[in-house]
Amino acid sequence: MTLSTTTTAVAYPGPAGSHSAAAAAALFPGGDLHALATFRGVAEGVVAAEYDYGVLPIESSLAGAVAETHDLLYELDLAIVAETVQPIRHCLAALEPVSLDDIRVVRSHPTALEQCRAILHGITTIPAATTSDAARIVAQRGDATEAALASPEAAELYGLTVIADDVGDTAAFTRFVTVATHTLVDVPNARMALSFVTDHRPGALHAAITPFAQAGLDLQRLVSRPLPNTPFQYRFDAVVAGHPIEPAVRDALRAVRAVTRELHVLGVYQAHEEEA
Repeated sequence: MTLSTTTTAVAYPGPAGSHSAAAAAALFPGGDLHALATFRGVAEGVVAAEYDYGVLPIESSLAGAVAETHDLLYELDLAIVAETVQPIRHCLAALEPVSLDDIRVVRSHPTALEQCRAILHGITTIPAATTSDAARIVAQRGDATEAALASPEAAELYGLTVIADDVGDTAAFTRFVTVATHTLVDVPNARMALSFVTDHRPGALHAAITPFAQAGLDLQRLVSRPLPNTPFQYRFDAVVAGHPIEPAVRDALRAVRAVTRELHVLGVYQAHEEEA
């Protein structure tokens, strides 16, 4: 689902050449795209109305949930309004054509490092804000024993040489979401994102998700995240197939609210076409 016009200002965690940049272009063809340094910068820029929308990764098919995006959606007044799923292709890129045995350090985003564990065995890894940032840092440092785990586009952008291509442990995909300060009403093939906090008692989680099963709704994802300032207590972020204006979904939400301490709907959006 695209929401683009030529005047739509869209922020993504950049810089250019990152997988987030490709996702932003897919979600907003022709949009006014802005690369920002951090996930938080994107989210806070949307909240402050500096940008109409933000694009953030939320789930890796290999590494699972992207924790920072989940936490920003819970913390800030944002809603998911669209999603896309992008294939992820990583390469190892260095200053010059060298053997992999000569590489001592690899820089990349933590999610990318998780997706390529096999080839990184025995190599020191250093996290970067984005995969494209990793390529930029390697190019700037000029150390022939360092490499970046990045997209082929980022390697080309920063003048690096690809020494190993398509190095993921297996085929990888990342789900990206569009975030905004409004929610959508008219959504075909809707998905509903929500977050809830249960009581700390036996069976509390089971009680919270049972209403969805009883209503025949598909609970597609369930992620636990620590609650700030409450050690070893958690909230749950979920995605359910359905729209909250549908009677069955509305009744299920009412039942969930009755057995939880908190319940927040974090967006309604159209499912990615391939999943649909």
